[in-house]
Amino acid sequence: MKPTLAITMGDPAGIGPEIVVKALDKKKIYDRCNPLVIADAGVMRKAIKTTGLSMHIHPIGKVSDAGFEYGCIDVYDLNYTGLDQLEYGKVSAKAGDAAFLSIKTAIELAMNKEVDGTVTAPINKEALNLAEHHFDGHTEIYAHFTGTSKYAMLLADEFLRVIHVSTHVSLREACDKVKKQRIIDVTQLMADACKQFGIENPRIGIAGLNPHSSDNGLFGWEEEKEIIPAVNELKNTGYNVDGPIPPDTLFAKAKCGQYDGCVAMYHDQGHIPFKVVGFNWDPETGRMSSVQGVNITLGLPIIRVSVDHGTAFDVAGKGIASPDAMLLSIDYATRMAITKLQAIRQGS
Repeated sequence: MKPTLAITMGDPAGIGPEIVVKALDKKKIYDRCNPLVIADAGVMRKAIKTTGLSMHIHPIGKVSDAGFEYGCIDVYDLNYTGLDQLEYGKVSAKAGDAAFLSIKTAIELAMNKEVDGTVTAPINKEALNLAEHHFDGHTEIYAHFTGTSKYAMLLADEFLRVIHVSTHVSLREACDKVKKQRIIDVTQLMADACKQFGIENPRIGIAGLNPHSSDNGLFGWEEEKEIIPAVNELKNTGYNVDGPIPPDTLFAKAKCGQYDGCVAMYHDQGHIPFKVVGFNWDPETGRMSSVQGVNITLGLPIIRVSVDHGTAFDVAGKGIASPDAMLLSIDYATRMAITKLQAIRQGS
């Protein structure tokens, strides 16, 4: 059961095309899934030249024309004119528009059930908005074009998985968004996702908001009024949850395997420990040497997994970007798609 995955190119002036071709240079990818790159064929040829790989590009206009053979990358060709003039590392409306078209096309293919899941390479939000596509990022694009109102971001590594009650809001507003029903909603999304990863009875740790989870009200009231009632209701409905757990211990425990997933109350509470674990820097060059994390959008009618790093304009076009996060993204999307296909077969 090999799922077909649509893989977007990301911003063509960034490292997206490069990490895509580097990932598809691994035969193990083709052993487990059928990858289809949604991109401009010329951009992908340039990426192969930049990386020095000996692969070929097979431009196609429909999914049924893909061969899915290792060594020959099937590209659902956007035929976007003018991208050969782009400079690596430069923000431009043209690059933003091409990246947007790649994403929109992948979503359409997934919604039409022509592919079984999608994987996204990084985009530049400034370039996206210069092209008059006024979205905060991938998540909002996917929500808009799939008609989804209840969704959440899940960060995943091999051992650490984090979902957030709130993300792109001020810290003051984030505190106000710690509400019982939202905590329940994202915990249920986390539990469902873990089951898609093959974890039958996931144990989920729910973070407190305040230091020491408020120490019984000494440092705040959100635990007593919102988080504890949410935890109790989740337990009463059969979820295997603990909390509220002081965040300075929750993520350390999760990293060691005590929890299959964590619920963070706001953006940085979850992102900081995740990136400390997954982002590795070379002390000699001062540059990132590898990135392990992925970003999964939960609540959508289609599968969407993304690398959890940016376009890295400072190293774009140099052939040195690590494909680790792209490889992990494809792995997660493959597992999720296989689980979904198995459920469909069993239902039929």
